[in-house]
Amino acid sequence: MSQAPHDHDDHTGLTFEVVEDEHHESGQKTRHKGIYLLPNLFTTAALFSGFYAIISAMGGRFEAAAMGIFVAGLFDGMDGRVARMTNTQSAFGAEFDSLSDMVSFGVAPALVMFSWCLHDLGKFGWICAFIYCVSAAFRLARFNVQMDVVDKRYFIGLASPLAAAIVAACVWVGVDNDLLRHYDGIPVLAAFITVSAGFLMVSNVKYYSFKELDRSRVPFVVMLPIVLVFGIVMYNLPIGILAMSLLYAGAGPVAALWNRWRGKTA
Repeated sequence: MSQAPHDHDDHTGLTFEVVEDEHHESGQKTRHKGIYLLPNLFTTAALFSGFYAIISAMGGRFEAAAMGIFVAGLFDGMDGRVARMTNTQSAFGAEFDSLSDMVSFGVAPALVMFSWCLHDLGKFGWICAFIYCVSAAFRLARFNVQMDVVDKRYFIGLASPLAAAIVAACVWVGVDNDLLRHYDGIPVLAAFITVSAGFLMVSNVKYYSFKELDRSRVPFVVMLPIVLVFGIVMYNLPIGILAMSLLYAGAGPVAALWNRWRGKTA
């Protein structure tokens, strides 16, 4: 099959160049070489944090591993905002972000949890870790194909960074309080939490995304739970993060059951 002359120039086999077509609303197509630097730097930082979490877990530094996952979440939340603020969105950036998320919020949490305590359960432990990992892959793939057809106000299924936060917070709390030494049932509880987080990612439960929240003015009553959460986090950071993550994860199924019950009674 013949190719246009510029296609041969773009792919000589001697460079590492990225060539990307941008389609405009007017129907015109523009070809760009290279990638946007700033948003992809944040994505790379998130990927590095997830990789650091894996390396730390392999070395037995589980608290550092958990913190690496949280840092990855911070960078992941910034790259998209930076791209929108600087008008530097691209198809390459979206694909790179998805692959970074798979490492930081799919592979890393599963391996960190397995290295911390799931290995005590033998084959059952690594199966639980794999269930979480493959659920994150399904969640990200579904998000990519449904990005333009779903309501932006909601996530369909628990977002992978939130699921990773639950797993990482469990590890952090367990290490900080030396739970493995004091309680024999911790690996079983950790397996249940890991698998539950995976199933919530691939579920059709709706979670509010806060993307269209009016940040300038909120009802006064909203400040009360915010102050309560802030106090819990300040009292004990890992327990506070775990509590907030579990509360958010549980809110979706509770709301779904409530809406179904209310619909039947109506």
